[in-house]
Formats: sequence, C-alpha cells, structure tokens
Amino acid sequence: MNSTVSLPLWLFILILLFAAVTASTHFLFPSVRWFFRRRAERIVAELNKRLERPIQPFKLLRRQDMIQRVIYDPDVVRAVGTYAESHDVREDVAFQKARHYAREIVPSFSAMAYYGVAIRLARWLATKLFDVRLHRIDEAALRDIDPDATVVFVMNHRSNFDYVLVTYLAADHSALSYAVGEWARVWPMSRLIRAMGAYFIRRRSRGALYRKVLSSYVQKATEAGVAQAVFPEGGLSRDGLVGEPKLGILSYIVEGWRHEGRDVVFVPVSLNYDRVVEDRILVAAGRSGQRRFRATVPEGVRFSLRYVWRRIRGQVGRFGVAAVVFGRPVSLRDIASEEPEDTVARLADVLFDEIRAGLPVVAMPLYFVSLITRGEPATVEEIAQDVRDMIADMPRGTIVLPDTDFPAEDVGHALDVLVLRRFVKLEGGRYSIVDRDIASYYANSLTPHIGALRSKSIHEFRSEGETRKT
Repeated sequence: MNSTVSLPLWLFILILLFAAVTASTHFLFPSVRWFFRRRAERIVAELNKRLERPIQPFKLLRRQDMIQRVIYDPDVVRAVGTYAESHDVREDVAFQKARHYAREIVPSFSAMAYYGVAIRLARWLATKLFDVRLHRIDEAALRDIDPDATVVFVMNHRSNFDYVLVTYLAADHSALSYAVGEWARVWPMSRLIRAMGAYFIRRRSRGALYRKVLSSYVQKATEAGVAQAVFPEGGLSRDGLVGEPKLGILSYIVEGWRHEGRDVVFVPVSLNYDRVVEDRILVAAGRSGQRRFRATVPEGVRFSLRYVWRRIRGQVGRFGVAAVVFGRPVSLRDIASEEPEDTVARLADVLFDEIRAGLPVVAMPLYFVSLITRGEPATVEEIAQDVRDMIADMPRGTIVLPDTDFPAEDVGHALDVLVLRRFVKLEGGRYSIVDRDIASYYANSLTPHIGALRSKSIHEFRSEGETRKT
C-alpha cells in the first residue's frame, strides 16, 4: 500500500486533467449553472414588469428540454416511423435525424443577450443609420389585444435590416422569436442569433420529417404564447414589390391551433426604406434569376469603410427614412369562423392586403417614379412638383413618412446622393436615370399607392430596359 508508483510526467498531467474535469462536472459546473440561472430568472422577472407581454416560460426552457419536447411529439414520432420505412433505415437512425433537425431549429434564448446586447445594438444601429419613423394604423386595437393571446408579427421583407428595425421598435412589447433563413447559420453569428431567440428554417427543404419537426416547434411556441415575427415571402424582395406569401409557417400555426385554446393575433407590419442597404446585391440577384446573393465579407467591409469615410467628409448622412407601419390586428379565431375550410389561404390574403395597403410612402422611391413617368430629364423643381402631385392623388389613408411638403432644396440634396451613387446623372441642371434596374426596384415599392397608369409606366420602363440588354 505504501509502495511508490512511478509515472511518466505526461501521464500524471493527463490524470490530473481528467480528475479536474470530473470534479468540475459533478461539483463546480452545476453550481455555476444554478447561480447564473437564478440571476437570469431575476432579470426576466424585472423585465416582465415593464413589458406589455411577459416573456413566456416556454421561451426560458433549457434548450435540451425544448428539443426533447419537440422530438417526442406524437406527430414527429409517427413521421420518424414513416421516414424509416420509406428510406429503409432503422428507426433509431431516423430518430437521430429528427434530433439533428431539432437541434438545428430550436433556439437557446438568453434574456441577457436579447435585452443586454441585441436591443441596445439594434437601437444604436437604427438611429445612427436611419431616421426611424413609426406609425400605428389602429393604436386602440393594438393596445386592446387579448393579454393571453399569442402575437405574431407578419412582415414584408425589404432588407436584412428589417430584423434590427423591428427588434428595436418592438422592444417594449416583448422578446420576439424570429424565423431566419440559412444565411444566419454561419458560426459565430448563429450562436448569437440563437441566443436572441431566433429559430432557423431551411427555405429549400422539402423533406416531410424536417417539416414535421419544424411545425412541432412552431406549434409548441405558439401554443405557449411566444411572440413571433415571420416573413412569409420566404426571402428578400429582389424587384421591390411585395411578393406573394408562402404558406408554410402560417399553415403550421393554423394546423396546431384549437378554437377553444388561446387566440393567435397576427399584426401586419409594413416596411419601406429611402435606401435599402443591399439594393445593388438584390437587383443583381433579380437580374440573374438566382436566390443566392453574391455578397462577401470583404465587400461588406469595403462598403462600411467607404460609407464611414464619406460620412466623415460630410458627403453623405444617414440612409434617409426607415418607415414601419403596424397595421390592424387580425384574429385567427375570427378568420377561422369566417372561412373554416380554407383558413390559411384566407389569412394570408387578409394579412398581405393589409401589408400592401399600409406600405409607407418614403421620399426616394417617389423621385424615381417621377423620373420614370416623365420619360425625360427633369429639374429639381419639376421633380418636387411631381412628388407633391403624386401624394395628392394617392388613396385616402395612405401613410407618407416623412410628413413634409417636399421643398425643392430637400429634393435636391436627396438627388445629389443618387448622383453620388451613380443611379442618376445631372447634366445642364436636369436629372435623368442611369441605372434602370435600381430605379424600377425602388419605384415598385409604391405600386400599391400610385395608381394603375403610373404602375404601368414603371412596368414598361423595366421591360424596355430588359429588352435593350437582350
């Protein structure tokens, strides 16, 4: 018992490391996790006192517990059996596939990451880069949403900045759970996005097992009252128009809903920008017909440095107005009562009619509409008068942000920025369009408001440009 045992130094160090890890696993790590969890619970309790809709317990579940709930859903278990049979694999292999999907989808929400980092960063970015304007069509209806209802914000998708903008503007409402695409699955961005409560979606996945796992998570989050934000268009608009909705997420919500359960209230959200940061990339993707956007990290760095340099020199300021309109809430219970046979399609139609009707009118697209419909170079005064005439002709209730009379001096400053970006040129005191695709992209965002004649002019202008290229 008292004899000496000789060991190589490397083996002795290895034994010490194993012992340290074992001790940490059994004694230290659980205590540390308990300490931070208690601290997080206190933070959430304080946050819930000032939020319109408290953070739901489901959102605070440990990620592993949430994954277990999803994969042991009876519908998922049945889908695992079907997958195993159709792919001629063992059920444990199929079950492992479902677990992989669940780990990919399920977020790991952190109140500290969301309110300590995300909200502050979103507020700073939004106010530094844009003149943020918010309008609520029916303030009373939004305020009177049933406190027990699940709220889902349904938005058109103009820019990746949409996430930042709505996160900032909805900060006092609740912590939003976003549905994000494959672009966000890049490490380390994926860890941060997951910590902020977002869940990942494979836009191009058509596998029945994957869809069942995704629908299980969405339905459980909806049933638990988690506030969500979705973009049913399925991707960024590449032509400036509000596209047709894809029914995937909406169908998952509707299929998992029960009339006797808590209501689901959808809030249509309309977004528009004086400048979409990714405009060139989106237009190029639309021109090529591809969904993938050819943007690289070096390009992003160059863009940021160029913008900072121009701003320091006073050549540019903020990117203009970023406008958000919260529309009239739509109750799933009401829609299901009106249209029990085709609830999903009816819901999508109602929501996107509201989104298009509420689409805010901002300045830059108006200037492009003026130049397109004129069909010839124009002076600042002529463009400013065209803009005032267009606004006067718009349907009653159209929301114009900013609310100004568009003096020629302000219009001139905005047009100078377009000249700097080489979208427009100035010759002999008259402005004319250089980039037809960009002009059409911005002008298209106003087609719900500018009337059939002007919309036709924009369409013909774009078609003529495509014909010239051919």
